[in-house]
Amino acid sequence: MTLPPQTPAPLMPTPLMSERRVSLLGALLVATGPVAMALYTPSMPSIVTELATTEGMVQITLVVFYAGFAFAQLVAGPLSDALGRRPVVLGFMLLFLVGSLISMLATSIDVLILGRLLQGVGAAVGVTTARALVRDLFRGQQAARIMNMIGIILAVAPVISPTLGGVLLMAGGWRWIFVLMVLYASALVLVVWLSMRETVARDLRLLAPLSMWRNYRLLAGNAHFMLATGVVTGAIGAFYTLAVLLPFILMDRVGLNPVQFGLAMLMQSGSFLAGALVMRVLLRYVSAYRLAGMGVGLMLLGSLGTLRLLWAEPDFLSVMLPVAIYAPAIAFVMPAMTTAAMIPFPKIAGSASALMGFLQMGAGLAAGIAAALLGNALLGMALFIPALGVLSSLCYLAHRRLPRLADPQPRRDILPADPPGRSLLPDDD
Repeated sequence: MTLPPQTPAPLMPTPLMSERRVSLLGALLVATGPVAMALYTPSMPSIVTELATTEGMVQITLVVFYAGFAFAQLVAGPLSDALGRRPVVLGFMLLFLVGSLISMLATSIDVLILGRLLQGVGAAVGVTTARALVRDLFRGQQAARIMNMIGIILAVAPVISPTLGGVLLMAGGWRWIFVLMVLYASALVLVVWLSMRETVARDLRLLAPLSMWRNYRLLAGNAHFMLATGVVTGAIGAFYTLAVLLPFILMDRVGLNPVQFGLAMLMQSGSFLAGALVMRVLLRYVSAYRLAGMGVGLMLLGSLGTLRLLWAEPDFLSVMLPVAIYAPAIAFVMPAMTTAAMIPFPKIAGSASALMGFLQMGAGLAAGIAAALLGNALLGMALFIPALGVLSSLCYLAHRRLPRLADPQPRRDILPADPPGRSLLPDDD
């Protein structure tokens, strides 16, 4: 008896870039913003003296960086959907390079503020495009592994950057910090030019203001997206808030010098790196989505630990121990909840990533401004870090309580309606 011929199973298309290349490229892009912050923060007290300005004005240089980073994502995301990922990355990174040069040559606080603003705008493309690249090419646990690898490599930069910034500050002054940023930006432009492949087709219709508004309204109105994003917003928002507050707490209140501050930040970055490495091992046996719950619990514990600062005089351990508990929680939460939020939106992945990043940066910016208005960095840490931890926990619980929204890869019946004339759903889902 002759058996009928078997139809071969369809082969999965080979991605335009390998998992390793996307991980490394994504990490370099995502690291641009944190590197620009971590290198810079040890120099803030010195800039007050050298540019004959005030602590408040120097804090504005960080606030405008945050503001540029946050709002520019809302433009970079749709631009990358419409024009392609590669040209938009190159354009924004050249803007970051210009901002670094202006900051390096600044002779007044006003010029430095302008340079930092341009740096923030340019750096915004990194995190937006990195997440979109992962969504363009990969799914499920593979996407979570890439996000985890990006987190591991990203953790190394903040481990090195504050220490390196402190050494450069003591050896040659704060301008050498921006010399290093110029070199980093130049190298990254070259790497993108040589190794990044385009992953989306150009669609200029997405540049129409009405189309951009409709896409953002669709995302903001989708409970699955907003709840998953809210979990990451609390986590990353606290990270950005700490970047504003810790230099003044550790150097002004605890009494560390710039090099000691850089070494102290190893507790934050090193614990994040440890969490990411543990997460990578656990991903072989447990779904990323389940591991996110463990991260939320750890995050809540660490954030509530900062409440002690309301009544106790700060010392190194009372400030940094809660931070060291909070940081690895971010590594557990970020891969699953980021991929979960973006899965339903392959055609507007850049916009989804942009709104996610805007909300994360917006949370950090709002908390940083509120702390500046209080005029007390220690009080700001004790109030706003727990608030962001509670926000993340509540969003996660809401995400879990609604079974239709709890799947990392949502079913079609929970996805938003398509805009007229095109589908937001992936062809293979």
